[in-house]
Amino acid sequence: MKAQIAAKQEDIVSVAQERNLRLVRDEPRPGQVRLGDITLRNRLVTSSSLLGYGVANAKVAAYGMSPISQFVPLERFGAVTTRTLTVEPREGHFTTRDQWALHELPGLLKRYGRVLRQVEGGWLNAFGWCNVGIEAYLRDYYPRTREQNRIISVGGFSAEEFVTLVDTINAAVPAGEIAAVEFNVSCHNVNFDFNAIIESVLSEAVPRSNHPVILKLSPDYDYLAHARLAARHGVSALTAINTVKALRLDPQTGTPLLQNGFGGLSGRAIKPIGLRVVSELRDAGVRLPIIATGGIRSFDDCREYFWAGADAVSLGSASWFASYPGYALSPIHAARIRSVLRRIERYQPPAR
Repeated sequence: MKAQIAAKQEDIVSVAQERNLRLVRDEPRPGQVRLGDITLRNRLVTSSSLLGYGVANAKVAAYGMSPISQFVPLERFGAVTTRTLTVEPREGHFTTRDQWALHELPGLLKRYGRVLRQVEGGWLNAFGWCNVGIEAYLRDYYPRTREQNRIISVGGFSAEEFVTLVDTINAAVPAGEIAAVEFNVSCHNVNFDFNAIIESVLSEAVPRSNHPVILKLSPDYDYLAHARLAARHGVSALTAINTVKALRLDPQTGTPLLQNGFGGLSGRAIKPIGLRVVSELRDAGVRLPIIATGGIRSFDDCREYFWAGADAVSLGSASWFASYPGYALSPIHAARIRSVLRRIERYQPPAR
């Protein structure tokens, strides 16, 4: 039995080494940051879904991109992470449509009200992986974001789906043209137990990728075990954390605020959880690079995550979301983001 276990571990290491030979390993240019196999322009990236596919089809009422993003130079970020993409287009709990006329805005806002709500200290969402599908993204959106350094987020319900996603990206995107592919195997908004598939996803899909792979961890799963699996199967980095499973009820009726019932909590409320997870990963001896996310708005937030053990940080809903009237102040919100970006571009983390 011990011999069989040892042989299996040797096979895993061999596969990971073979995969690493396919990855581009050029030295990073001045000003760039190397996280293992991943090259970033700096240590500040954007979180999945907040900026849609990195480009919008309309200036007004364009679903998927925060209005604040129109005033921020996305090409200067370490990387821009896409909305999670699936093999086929998926309506989820919202829509695949990302272009709305101005007169349709009331209907769009009504849809948003069923999947996104502002709550104490953050945001609760249940979009349910609504997206145009991997092929439509690569055909219609990817060519229009070449000035950005991109992380393509993908999601599925089986190892076979992740293999298909990886193969599709390999066929369309030359090695070294994107920063990484992020595996979202931890979303609560699709009502699926990812514990049942995560090991098969990593063992079958990661070795096939011509691009570095990032695993997105959930604080509601056994993230220490998942991080160790990631290291064993050749994953290049971790994203910590995904949203936290949460619930809000209408105090008058007792019905859930979201169409899906449960949703993912993000924003300032989860920053202490994100810091705890990053710190626990490091305390447990996890050595993979960590991209931390959860409640980041200021440079001080970034610095806290660096002290906790993160190698890079990601701006999510705490930075890109606002109340509907609050979006009128988008240029001011954007100025704060640009200030954080400038400080991160100059930041040199202390040696560990």
